[in-house]
Amino acid sequence: MDEVTTQQFIDGDKIGVLGSPSSTSNLAIDILGEATTRKLIGELAYLRYIQDKNPHYAIGQITDVALNNLMLEDATMKNLIRVKGAIESISGIQDTHRGRLSLSAVFGQNSNNYFPSLMGTVPPTGTPVGLIDDRFLDKLLERYRKEIFYLGRVYGSTPKMPLWFKHFGRGANGAGEAYHMGVFGKTGSGKSVLARMLLLAYARHPEMSIYIIDPQGEFAMDIKGEMRDSGFDTKLKQVIASLKKEVIVKSVNQLVLQGWPLFTEVIRESNFFPKIGIKKPEEMTIASEDITRSMKGKFKTTELVSEEAFFEAFKFMGSESSNERFKKIFKDFSYSKEKFNALYATSWKPVCELFRDREGSITIEKLLHQTFNAQPSSRPVVVIDLSASTAKGIFWSDAIQALAIKSLLDFLKNTAEFSFRKNQFLNTLVILDEAHRLAPSEEVEDEAMAGVRATLIDAVRTTRKYGLGWMFISQTLASLPKEILEQMRILFFGFGLAFGKEFTALSELAGGEDNSLKLYQSFRDPHSSFDVASKQYNFMSIGPVSPLSFAGTPLFFTAYNDPVEFLKTNGLIRTDGK
Repeated sequence: MDEVTTQQFIDGDKIGVLGSPSSTSNLAIDILGEATTRKLIGELAYLRYIQDKNPHYAIGQITDVALNNLMLEDATMKNLIRVKGAIESISGIQDTHRGRLSLSAVFGQNSNNYFPSLMGTVPPTGTPVGLIDDRFLDKLLERYRKEIFYLGRVYGSTPKMPLWFKHFGRGANGAGEAYHMGVFGKTGSGKSVLARMLLLAYARHPEMSIYIIDPQGEFAMDIKGEMRDSGFDTKLKQVIASLKKEVIVKSVNQLVLQGWPLFTEVIRESNFFPKIGIKKPEEMTIASEDITRSMKGKFKTTELVSEEAFFEAFKFMGSESSNERFKKIFKDFSYSKEKFNALYATSWKPVCELFRDREGSITIEKLLHQTFNAQPSSRPVVVIDLSASTAKGIFWSDAIQALAIKSLLDFLKNTAEFSFRKNQFLNTLVILDEAHRLAPSEEVEDEAMAGVRATLIDAVRTTRKYGLGWMFISQTLASLPKEILEQMRILFFGFGLAFGKEFTALSELAGGEDNSLKLYQSFRDPHSSFDVASKQYNFMSIGPVSPLSFAGTPLFFTAYNDPVEFLKTNGLIRTDGK
């Protein structure tokens, strides 16, 4: 972008000049007459100025356009308008349009090299302001071309919005630390699609491992190539394979839970005790602890599924060591072999199956070791499908799912800390779908869910330095604990957070910048479109997610609604679509 080319850009797409008042973070634009009929809101614009004897380029998005006609604001003129309507030679003639440019980045130019800078002074009024196109961005960001990734275009416009997603390690394309992220928006806002795009953005890094905790099984379905016809097919299976990254999908039936403490919690949360008439929480706690105590030293947790172990547990309940309530239950069941066998088949065995070594199964601990002991040049993508549909012959409930997730989270945290002590950086992203269910904002009474919530709050505070980052995908913003939101560095906000508590939480995270919040409120519901092709999935992003966002201001973009365009633009499939 030599001097001539720069001037050509401004002359060719000049929309206005710098006005007054302006500051180093928020610039006023006096819009030219021929530009007043153009769509300007959300557009990327720039101005060229001299600072420290070097050319500089200030870049930002237009977040507000206002119309003023001082001659029509007089009370007499307003009465005249009320009678006559438009006033010849004043209405439409004396109008002035004023825009606001929210500054997001500044680049300095030295010879033909461009370097990040800052606006250390306000350029003079009258400085030309022009719109940015792809040619301008390609030249400006040429040195970062290999790092650039595109999720969509500038809000409601045509230039591609340049973003970058660095792995958490050091060296080339590395951020040097882990980031915690959030993707928020109502159902249908496009957040799930955006999360899949982000997955592919990070999957490009061979040295980075990715874990997906999938309570509903949606990611697992996509990554196994079982996407529904109506969905946004990002071809996860083919693309990740083309990146030479192994994909490991483990369902409930393929995971083995470990440890007596976890067994105690699982048997307490199962239907075993209610089936034998023990329904009070305190009684179920006592009974589960008693059974665990009686089984230790006699059986391994992998052997509990046997009839012998079941009989031993029941025998203990009828022994002198048990209380009178449990002794009566033992006698009632011991008199009926049919009841005894039915209880084993329907309540004991399905619970203990979770702890048995099954064909093709693996413990969470071994799975993590297998993942992190892989060659640093080829770390896998691991999907943990915890949906109830995969629990064949196993007792499964929300409470059991929560206990399994907590066990997985604990192992992840411990592995990260252990690796850090050995001077190893984990370089791992954990994606949590349906995060508002796993970590609600308010304290919960359910012990299993409370355990998951507490573990996640602790994790976001401690694991960043270990190279372990977390991505939370949620329909709501206000439903997540503030302790988690405050630790997030990169955030994406889709449609649906413009009212009530959601908007209050959004305002706090966006720094209360009024024009940016007004621009977010202009997002329309994607489902109000006339057809699929015209749907727009708009997002506001905050954080170090773009070479154009190092000033910390929000960026606005419209995500791709065509998966083929997304994949081709980022070189993830060949131009023939394969």
